[in-house]
Amino acid sequence: MGHGPTLNILTPGQIEAGAQRVRALMAGTGPLGVAYSGGIDSTVLLALAVRALGADDVVAILGISPSLAADERTAAHEVADVIGARVVEVHTHEGENPDYQRNDVDRCFFCKDELFNRISDEVVAEYGLVSVAYGENADDAKRPDRPGAQAATNHRVLRPLAEAGVDKAMVRAIARSLGLPNADKPAAPCLASRIPHHQEVTPGKLGQIETVEAGLRRLGFADSRVRHHGEIARLELLVEDIPRAAEPGLREQIQALVTGVGFTFAAVDLKGIQSGAFTMALVEGRGA
Repeated sequence: MGHGPTLNILTPGQIEAGAQRVRALMAGTGPLGVAYSGGIDSTVLLALAVRALGADDVVAILGISPSLAADERTAAHEVADVIGARVVEVHTHEGENPDYQRNDVDRCFFCKDELFNRISDEVVAEYGLVSVAYGENADDAKRPDRPGAQAATNHRVLRPLAEAGVDKAMVRAIARSLGLPNADKPAAPCLASRIPHHQEVTPGKLGQIETVEAGLRRLGFADSRVRHHGEIARLELLVEDIPRAAEPGLREQIQALVTGVGFTFAAVDLKGIQSGAFTMALVEGRGA
């Protein structure tokens, strides 16, 4: 009889130890600004920061630009309210930077660099921040496709999760132990990640992607990526949702949703959702 892969189940003691390592690293760093997106990593970092330093010494800093979906912005505020953290919005302008627009594999560097510059210019002095941290975890730190990490290094931004050896599985486990409402929320990379590298990032393309993904959620698809290939919207869905997309009635609604924002064709990718679909191939190719 065959056996499946052994699951690495974290014990409550291991989960608490991981959380404690993160809290210990943040001791004495306040007042602290947390670069916050509402994603699971920055949410856990924010929650642990509030527990380590107190709500008065923590500010969640949410970057606002066309690459952040409106639904994600709203959800980020709702989760911060549950944590008891104040949120400061900063409007970022990476979309005006030609280096960002050209959408090379280093696009994320210019996005994070813009965010950290805005934090330095608009938030640090006003809130008396001593430090700024962001939610890189230990798995992220090993990946070659995260140029935003260099921007964090340049700005001396702290990364307590990674430094504490807290990986993605541990992040989710800590989120569940804290009762965070987004503990099982799917990853939500920025909308620009849906545009193939070397094809220009524009507000119009980002708007098309946002509208279709929001429509797919309304149709019951819990997670999706809408990859922008000019006239073609390549839909990445959870593998178990792919058959539903071809059902009569639902298929026509998806087609209408996609063509309604200016695409000509809707194509469902049989491989399902692929993290880093555009960047990893180019990064690994460069390293070959």
